[in-house]
Amino acid sequence: MPDAKPRLIVIDTDPGIDDAIGILLALASPAFSIAGMTTVAGNIGIETTTRNGGRLLAFAGREDIPVVQGGAAPLSRPGPEPLNLHGENGIGGVALPEPVRPPESLPAAAWLAEFLLDQPAGAVDIFALGPLTNIARLFIDNPDAARRIGRIIAMGGVVHEVGNVGPRSEFNLWADPEAAAVVVSSGLPLVLVPLDVTRRVRASREFAQALRVAGKPLASMVADLVESYFETKTHQESRPLHDPCVMLFALAPELFRLEDLHLVVNTGSTEEAGALTVDGNGTPVQVAIGVDGPAVLDLLARTLTAA
Repeated sequence: MPDAKPRLIVIDTDPGIDDAIGILLALASPAFSIAGMTTVAGNIGIETTTRNGGRLLAFAGREDIPVVQGGAAPLSRPGPEPLNLHGENGIGGVALPEPVRPPESLPAAAWLAEFLLDQPAGAVDIFALGPLTNIARLFIDNPDAARRIGRIIAMGGVVHEVGNVGPRSEFNLWADPEAAAVVVSSGLPLVLVPLDVTRRVRASREFAQALRVAGKPLASMVADLVESYFETKTHQESRPLHDPCVMLFALAPELFRLEDLHLVVNTGSTEEAGALTVDGNGTPVQVAIGVDGPAVLDLLARTLTAA
């Protein structure tokens, strides 16, 4: 039986160590055809996230993929302070070449609209690894184009557990809660992969070493990125791989447990900003609630070491 045709995707991202791992995984997998990478401010400022997107593509020899700069700030509030977790360059100080190709001239939402309108309806999926600013802006400015998206798979939110920037808030939704509210309530096909799942996909130093032994460039770079997580966390035995779970879900949805939940996003100004509430009056969203962590890590390793 012939292999299935690769799925056409756009990666919306704020690289970010775990974003970088997810991007390299997508580049390694024959299941995806990456049409472009749109960037957003989040983990660090927009100039750095855009540069990091180009640097990752330069490392992989994929300068054919355009990088498109997007939202430098949330839709309607000041942006968050950059996270120290990812280092000054946003990717843990890991060395990468400079971008070969400059960013596209159009802003991300306009580029997405043009691209989606040029493709068959439903043909393009968006993998969202950062704040949802660009996708919300697309929906606000050009809803007809946005409705041509096949599916959005987004890392974000927390449902049953404690958040990572507030009692019930996860960083990506907290960074631009108005954008999250637009996307969640839009009715666009959305799969949300929250902290409830991503915290159970954890990379150890031993995992990184196993990747390095394979001797493949993409696998070795992911090993470097995983190791960078431990530079300032010397007593931790493992680190969660949040954003790669988007690609892993797309590759093997059977390894995740989905629930249909009706969700509302908190857009207040308190520490509850970005919090998700399950509410019968909310918008129905598919939410990943469970995962086979070891099987997902094995899939990650096999994909990277086969490239």
